[in-house]
Amino acid sequence: MGPIILLHIYLQTGDPENLLLSKDGDIILGGMFSFHTSWKDRKDTYIHKPLPLQCTSLNFRDFQFAQAMLFVIKEINNSTDLLPGVSLGYKIYDICASIARSVGVTLAFANGKEIVSVPSKAPCTRPAYVQAIIGDSSTSPTIAIGTVIGPYYVPVISHFATCACLSDKTKYPSFLRTISSDYYQSRALAHLVKYFGWTWVGAIRTNTDYGNNGMATFTETAQQLGICLEYSVSFFRTDPYVKIQKIIDIIKASTSKVIVIHFKTKEGDEVYFNENGDPAAKYGIINWQPRENSIVEFVTVGLYDTSLKQQLNLQNKSFIWTRNSKQVPVSVCSEKCPPGTHKVLQKGRPVCCYDCIRCAEGEMSNITDSVTCLRCLPEFWSNENRDACIKKEAVFLSYEEIMGTLLTAASLLGTCMTAGVALIFFKNRKTPIVRANNSELSFLLLFSLTLCFLCSLTFIGQPSDWSCMLRHVAFGITFVLYISCVLGKTMVVLVAFRATLPGSNMMKWFGPAQQRLCVTSFTLIQVLICVIWLTISPPFPFKNFKEFKDKITLECALGSVVGYWAVLGYIGLLSVLCFIFAFLARKLPGNFNEAKFITFSMLIFCAVWITFIPAYVSSPGKYSVAVEIFAILASSFGLLICIFFPKMLYYLTETRKEHKKEHDGEGCPTMIFLKKS
Repeated sequence: MGPIILLHIYLQTGDPENLLLSKDGDIILGGMFSFHTSWKDRKDTYIHKPLPLQCTSLNFRDFQFAQAMLFVIKEINNSTDLLPGVSLGYKIYDICASIARSVGVTLAFANGKEIVSVPSKAPCTRPAYVQAIIGDSSTSPTIAIGTVIGPYYVPVISHFATCACLSDKTKYPSFLRTISSDYYQSRALAHLVKYFGWTWVGAIRTNTDYGNNGMATFTETAQQLGICLEYSVSFFRTDPYVKIQKIIDIIKASTSKVIVIHFKTKEGDEVYFNENGDPAAKYGIINWQPRENSIVEFVTVGLYDTSLKQQLNLQNKSFIWTRNSKQVPVSVCSEKCPPGTHKVLQKGRPVCCYDCIRCAEGEMSNITDSVTCLRCLPEFWSNENRDACIKKEAVFLSYEEIMGTLLTAASLLGTCMTAGVALIFFKNRKTPIVRANNSELSFLLLFSLTLCFLCSLTFIGQPSDWSCMLRHVAFGITFVLYISCVLGKTMVVLVAFRATLPGSNMMKWFGPAQQRLCVTSFTLIQVLICVIWLTISPPFPFKNFKEFKDKITLECALGSVVGYWAVLGYIGLLSVLCFIFAFLARKLPGNFNEAKFITFSMLIFCAVWITFIPAYVSSPGKYSVAVEIFAILASSFGLLICIFFPKMLYYLTETRKEHKKEHDGEGCPTMIFLKKS
């Protein structure tokens, strides 16, 4: 019995006493309008029949809507073109903005005026009492009407219910409307906020289906456009003062400067409907502008039309903002991040609240409000402002810089000194002093020493394929040639004194031919090592990005490290042999024994290159090249000074003595020299 009693109560709500306007016809249209917007409270006991609602607060707007409906029906009935031979009738009810009354009237439209209070064996299906329902003006009653009448597929046509939820045909299959959906209005509102650059706004809505669904669409669109809501509050027109005051306090305490309000519908000339039965959305954008005597004028300042390519069109000069200002207010949680920075969200706050963090070194951002910084390519580095990547400076040991100039000057000085010694030796090549020092090896020694000084120049300048191979090969071969000559001179001294012993014929086994063969053989071994190195994995130009973060170091990669250290190792081996032979011959008798000077020169040579290894490994970039050049020059100067300067000093001293004796008329004294066999 419970369900039957409930049905009886619902049908009683739609009895004829609520009918305001009616007219018979072949086709009956139902009309539901809120001629009143509220009613007096009552308490139903469910013992007696509920009393009719006592409606209050006359609503002239819906009265006008009803008049428009009557006018259209009259025009159609009087027309001979639209529905010839068919008359339209109507039944219009006042639902007083009550959802309960709208449901009752809907059931009355569906079932007629019959009151069913007991079960019946007759089928319940019958044609609806009306063929279509016009109304309501509000969203919430329209949702109730569409839910009740939807299964019967009776068309419900609303002229003012704009909730986007009503476009869902699975819930409201028979709903149609002549006003655009709030989906477009809410999106238009979000785009308007975006247009003025407001990213931090507050929102107020009516606590109805219309307000809540519209605000949900606005919130979704706003998030897609990067707009944040500081707060979103709702109210109803019958809310108590305390709740309204609480909303006011929230607005006063907020940091946002803009509050979203509704804007109004603008009629269009062209009318069409989409697949959901919604017409095109066209909204006039109204600006409330205060005038004299506390009068507020509503001025149309723009249009939002979804049928146009540029949907939002505004007249910025027509806007008047708070305090009669024409300056667009700024409403953001955080200021825009300039180029060179990126956004970092503040913990626990919306995405519109962030800090601007400067890009790290080697990164840049060239747009405003960048989410992240982009790392520069390996050959580029960020500028001081971090808003662009600039090409890194390429650094190498050049002739123009001070260090390169000094090393070049030292190399040329050593070359000139060596050439000067060679010139003096060549000029006096027939004198006993020069002849006694194995002039052939001495000139070859001076030639190789000149190459040693000059090979250091190949290490200066921008590395290339040829310069990288030439510098290491030239260094390795010239130094081996030089050490081989020194080794030959040392062996000559040692063998010469051994040959003075009775019965010794050692000099015939170490004559000029054997000396040349010894120097050539030692040098060819180094040439073979270099050829193998260049064949397997030669040195090549290399851009070092790791040495300095903001510079590119241009250097020569060794290619095969084994090949490089094999070249140095072979030079070291010959140097040790030369040192040993010179050390053994250091105390041999003779007026001129150069073994002791060779020993001293080899000590300097070994000390320089032993010190070179840790210095070379620990020096960065072009400084490692400078260390290698310094080692080459230091060892070359050591050999030149230790071996040839004593000879030059001895030669000049003896020459001066001879000139003096000749000047005094004395003969030259007898001198003992090591003679070449």
